[in-house]
Amino acid sequence: MEEALVRHAGISYQGIASGQLRGKHPLTVLRSIGKMIAGWRESLALLRQFQPDVCLATGGYVCAPVVIACWWLRIPVLIYLPDMVPGWAIRTLSWLAQRVAVSYPAVIRYFGGEYPKGKAVITGYPVRRELVDLVAGGTLGPKQHAQNRMAIRCRLAEQLGQALRVNGEIVPLVLVWGGSLGSRNINEATWEALPAVLPHAHILHVVGERDWADWQRKLPQPPVDAQLWARYHPVAYLHEEMALALAAADLTVARAGASTLGEFPVARLPAILVPHPGVNQLQNAEQLINYGGAVLIQDEALHEQLAATLLRLIQDPTQRQSMEAALAYMAKPDAAQAIAEQLVQLTQT
Repeated sequence: MEEALVRHAGISYQGIASGQLRGKHPLTVLRSIGKMIAGWRESLALLRQFQPDVCLATGGYVCAPVVIACWWLRIPVLIYLPDMVPGWAIRTLSWLAQRVAVSYPAVIRYFGGEYPKGKAVITGYPVRRELVDLVAGGTLGPKQHAQNRMAIRCRLAEQLGQALRVNGEIVPLVLVWGGSLGSRNINEATWEALPAVLPHAHILHVVGERDWADWQRKLPQPPVDAQLWARYHPVAYLHEEMALALAAADLTVARAGASTLGEFPVARLPAILVPHPGVNQLQNAEQLINYGGAVLIQDEALHEQLAATLLRLIQDPTQRQSMEAALAYMAKPDAAQAIAEQLVQLTQT
């Protein structure tokens, strides 16, 4: 998945071997150790060829061979932790890093406190430049932001070739997506909710490449009349258009991956968050919920609660405006610059 995204962005890519060590069968752990050693050797060769001044690591166990190789060659390392809770790999690798960049103050306790006492530096979550530019860096007042959102919605409709207003009427736009691969549970719950929601909103549904072939099979006949069905806009995936979609939507249904901590506040996008079970997403969701910018639906309750929760927020613009204000307070549109400055500092030590 990452290779396709990186190459699509025009950035050179080189894969290395790696393996997960935690919670696996002993034989699997042995094989993973072998992959780690192979990845470390591959990383040493690449680093000696590339000769970097500094390393930025953002992943879990997959980045372990590179971080260890950088430590071996005395190349300074900055780890960026996007989530609210570090996994086992990041906690371990932080001992080899010079600094660890985090999104929020609540995370610094995992790394001995804030630098220079500890290793943590609070940078915020880096957000794609296109999104920051679309929302004018978060400087617009509420009325201007609403007007800007509508203008962006027109641009998005033009790029997608889909009418995001029908017969001239303007109703809220809901963006539904489940991460890079999509989410089957979110997809299926959304399809079930369409008859209740489409009379009140447009839905831009990023189904994901994995489930794209299934949606027509599961909806052989539109569940509503043709006029309302024109408000449903399924797409397999959004690349450059995703920034437009985030800036144009009035409400989103999404998982609670780390990007939600940065992109939703910058876009002032109220969210219904459905944390993926089994990974560290609940803490991400709770961060936005505690500030007042999101509401939570557990994955197992999604089919029962999605339609009612969507309707409640769609029909309550005052609550959405309150959520937008809370998200604007959280936003750090200059986070990428802050991380870049930390990298520059490490090259000078």
